[in-house]
Amino acid sequence: MQTSFTPAQLADPAMAASEKILRTCVHCGFCTATCPTYLMLGDELDSPRGRIYLIKDMLEGGKAATPEVVKHVDRCLSCLSCMTTCPSGVHYMHLVDHARSHIEQTYRRPLGDRLMREVLARVLPYPNRFRLALLAAAAARPFRAVAARVPGLGSRLAAMLDLAPSPLPGRGAGDRPGTFPAPGPRRGRVALLRGCAQSVLRPDFNEAAIRLLNRHGIEVVQAKGEGCCGALTHHMGREASSHALARRTIDAWIAEMDGPGLDAIVVTASGCGTTIKDYGFMFRDDPAYAEKARRVSALAKDVTEYVTSLGLSEPVVETDLVVAYHSACSMQHGQGLRTEPKALLKRAGFTVKDVPEGHICCGSAGTYNILQPELAGRLRERKVANIERIKPDLIATGNIGCATQIGKGTAIPIVHTVELLDWATGGPRPAALDGLPDRRPALAAAE
Repeated sequence: MQTSFTPAQLADPAMAASEKILRTCVHCGFCTATCPTYLMLGDELDSPRGRIYLIKDMLEGGKAATPEVVKHVDRCLSCLSCMTTCPSGVHYMHLVDHARSHIEQTYRRPLGDRLMREVLARVLPYPNRFRLALLAAAAARPFRAVAARVPGLGSRLAAMLDLAPSPLPGRGAGDRPGTFPAPGPRRGRVALLRGCAQSVLRPDFNEAAIRLLNRHGIEVVQAKGEGCCGALTHHMGREASSHALARRTIDAWIAEMDGPGLDAIVVTASGCGTTIKDYGFMFRDDPAYAEKARRVSALAKDVTEYVTSLGLSEPVVETDLVVAYHSACSMQHGQGLRTEPKALLKRAGFTVKDVPEGHICCGSAGTYNILQPELAGRLRERKVANIERIKPDLIATGNIGCATQIGKGTAIPIVHTVELLDWATGGPRPAALDGLPDRRPALAAAE
């Protein structure tokens, strides 16, 4: 794609990076075939190619964002399926992130939109605030019909109430800092991201990861001072907020790296993992954090990626349960991890089935299922229909957002991949599987 940015514009590193991305696009349109919003809406401007044209015109012309640009960029899930499909290597993620930052700087949203985004940015990244908000949501759930009629906010308030869990999970090892030593000879030492929303919604995910890693000789630390990775506000275009959160977490991990030492930074939420692996780019022009961010990104690994490098121990639980593996967009498109989780589940003894249209987003996408509830709901219905079509006993995924989103649309139990690996190698049976028959091959043969 030809561009005509001025030398003054290209003196801005963010603009120079976006100009380079724009020049990579050759207008082929392959991205339209895998874009969820284009598949649903059929509007060229709701495809990656259409958004690229809008973003180019806005940035190249030095223009403030318009309502039309904001509408179509807001509809983008940042699922990154277009990046997997693109034959030219267009780094759409960095381009749309820059566009969102530009929108935040140049566009004044309607009051209801501003209020909702402010609440999300000030609550979700902070576990204690988020826990209180969920308790309030539980109390307000009987008034959902009233909330749905609030002008400018109704559908979003209703979506927030629908997504809040009931009851709220208790606290555990997965939501507090600490060091968890391996019981036998130590093979390595890793930091495990505690994070924000997941530590409140599903602390059992990290508890399973700690048990699994400890069982394989890995000492695990949830570093003091570490918190939200910054992904939630980063994808809302709030660069100052996201970078402040990320710096705090980087500092916590650097202290561990330069102190007792780390072999890896392990992440159980693939959306967070995609952002952490991108810290090197995010902080490339920050003289105080560029090198530290690169060091952190170099050590970051999804939990299944790290366990694959260790080698999973022989399973001690026999089962013929059929698992539908839902690969989060941030896992398959953001991090390029497509085979590792499924291979581990198969080695652990599960029958693994791919979900039809597995490359299409479930509609979670960080805060998307709150900010764009209608589109997110349609995507969830599509995803659940595809999952139920293959008749699995349970669903496994590697991202808290997907687990929450899909779990609200089906009665099929949904668990984190690491919970199944933990169970298969000696850990407790995941609580989500209570009531599910534990069929074993030997028993089935006897019948």
